Amino acid sequence: MLVELTVKDFLDKVAGSDPVPGGGSIAALNGAIASALAAMVAGLTIGKKGYEEHEEAMQRIQSLAICQKDGFIADVDRDSEAYNKVFGCFKMPKATDEEKAARSAAIQEATRFAALVPMQVARNAYELMTIIAEVAGKGNRNAVTDACVAMMAARSAVLGALMNVRINLGSLKDKVFVEQLQSEADELERNACAKEKELLDAVNKDLRV
Repeated sequence: MLVELTVKDFLDKVAGSDPVPGGGSIAALNGAIASALAAMVAGLTIGKKGYEEHEEAMQRIQSLAICQKDGFIADVDRDSEAYNKVFGCFKMPKATDEEKAARSAAIQEATRFAALVPMQVARNAYELMTIIAEVAGKGNRNAVTDACVAMMAARSAVLGALMNVRINLGSLKDKVFVEQLQSEADELERNACAKEKELLDAVNKDLRV
């Protein structure tokens, strides 16, 4: 499993000539990094003087962020597995009309799944952005820039995952499915960029000297 590798070995594998792990796995990894940072900021707030009124919120955020982190970690491998499934379908025999039809159907089904995996990553990463915004607003002020880095990583997870959704949609024949996911992807991208900008603008204004 990719997630069992050391950071160095994982990055060496990304830098290699194999197509996986690629952008989809990296998008999921960005989500995991964002989740971990959000959990850290919450942890740095729990039990600290001056933040007693947010204790319950921080405990909830820490729990949610850790749960999200574990999900994104699993998605690192899921995305690569989805790609390999599509690639495997292209190797199916195509000597007869029956084989061609079976191969085409298998490719469509695998590609559909390969679009849905990063779509869920994007949805989860956008959901995480709301959690990050809350921990940035209520959490330890000494860690607010960590929350901002988490927000940037989450936005990258959303946009990176959506790029992988779109490249797969281009190969699908189910136009209704394609239009539904494309519309959702466009809205997610707009909202993610706006949510990131809102937080960064506020924090940069507050930090300006």
